[in-house]
Amino acid sequence: MLLMRMDTVVSNNWIHMNLGPSSTVPLLLGTFAVGFGLVSMVVKEWLFLSDTLVALLFGIMFGPAGLGVANPAEWIDIPSFTLEFARLIIAIQVMTAGITLPKKYLVEELKSLLMLLGPVMTWMWLTSAVVLMLVFRLGFVESLLIASCVAPTDPVLANSIVKGKFAESKVPQHVRNIISAESGANDGLGYPYLYLALYLLKFSKGEALTRWFVVVVVWEVLLSVVLGALVGWVARLLLQYARKNRWIDHDSFFSFAVSLTLLTLGIVSLIGSDDILACFIAGNTFTWDDWFREETIESHFQDVLDTLFNYTFFIYLGAIIPWSNLVGGVGLLTTTRLITSSALIILFRRLPATLAVARMTPALETFREAVFAGWFGPIGVGAVFYAMVAHKELEDSAFDGLQAKVCLLPIVYSLVVSSVIVHGITIPLYHIVSAVPNATVAVSRFLSRTPSQSSSNLRFPFGARATPLPVPRNSRVVAIRDGQAKSRLGLLSSSCPATSEGGLLEEGPGNSSRDSSSSNDGGISSGHRQPEDLPNYGSFSRPGS
Repeated sequence: MLLMRMDTVVSNNWIHMNLGPSSTVPLLLGTFAVGFGLVSMVVKEWLFLSDTLVALLFGIMFGPAGLGVANPAEWIDIPSFTLEFARLIIAIQVMTAGITLPKKYLVEELKSLLMLLGPVMTWMWLTSAVVLMLVFRLGFVESLLIASCVAPTDPVLANSIVKGKFAESKVPQHVRNIISAESGANDGLGYPYLYLALYLLKFSKGEALTRWFVVVVVWEVLLSVVLGALVGWVARLLLQYARKNRWIDHDSFFSFAVSLTLLTLGIVSLIGSDDILACFIAGNTFTWDDWFREETIESHFQDVLDTLFNYTFFIYLGAIIPWSNLVGGVGLLTTTRLITSSALIILFRRLPATLAVARMTPALETFREAVFAGWFGPIGVGAVFYAMVAHKELEDSAFDGLQAKVCLLPIVYSLVVSSVIVHGITIPLYHIVSAVPNATVAVSRFLSRTPSQSSSNLRFPFGARATPLPVPRNSRVVAIRDGQAKSRLGLLSSSCPATSEGGLLEEGPGNSSRDSSSSNDGGISSGHRQPEDLPNYGSFSRPGS
């Protein structure tokens, strides 16, 4: 046979077949990038499927659990490589998140960020720990250790939520900004939660709290904020000076953000501080005056680089997931327990806390915005990164005998896969549910017609390619978009977000005035008068207002 084994020599050394990672990896990545790229518009803009979900399924299909084409465990040390690979992916994403935020955003939305990074993130940590403790019968501190890995929201998956046709047309800009800012900041703030649990398991309570405050809070968190702000500020001044004197060329200017990411990673990692948080702070201070963001707004170099890195990581993740521990497991790690814990954590980890603090979070102005931000708190690359950090720390002999050493990676992997699937299909499910009322109205009208009338073509609107339906003259219309009319009852009493002129999350007369895309007449298309007696649905009354 021609293909017998890796590095097979055929026909007297004339042909050298290399079936190792140097050929398999680029073959799989290239196949996915080319194949998915050809139908990416159909998948993302018509079917509204997440590209990370497709990449993960591709990795599973060609990994050891599928066709067995690629098995990274035979080529590399999985924990060490995954740790550094995830660190690089997150650093680039949080730097991008910091750069794309409006100027002085961390100051302008400080109260909102404090609410999401304080009470909400702590709730996510504690709730996940309680679920793990009850389902897997672990100790509380061990549960806190595993829960700290999934407490941060993921900047990679959050990026797929806040970008694209659906987000730009249906989600207000200020909601997208706060989701990006939170995911960028809390990925760097996962260290205090992780190391508090580790220190409590390793040292006495007093020594653990002392070490945690000095080493983690002061040295890693506070110092990284100072270093990140300093690096970003100095980099901005130097780049402006070089641009003014024409010292920097076009290509180097547009790739400066990636270079700044690597520089920040190197500087902060050198002293053992929190490099992920430093990258986010550096990105935001780098564009503090919006100069760089406005100069590069037409450039898509960063987006292309992010896309390639994200594809690569999720294909790799699909190929390294230990499915033998997730499906048909024994002992604590049964499939039923993994599915149950994943469902409970996704449902209760974030949404209740976000709704509870919504009135004190200026960036979330309506109930629907709070529901959207509360639901889309995905678990992804950040969880894998912190799981690898914890896995490395647990190799210490002081942690021998802990059940967390066995349960850590399978639980985190199951949560990541569940989050990618659930959050990846949420938008398609929303479109399917939205199409049901329109289809019901169309069927009822078709059945009520006379035989001569029903001979005409009847189309059922679905998603973004909906066909306009006629509006009765006596119908009270509160929102019209692309020719589709929704009645007052159907729009305002529905539990799921409704489509309106300003977007998915805007609600008639209670619309936010912050979003520049919203209209002055509360979402009514021109030519349609808004009823004067409509109440303000969904708006929060702020304390003191």
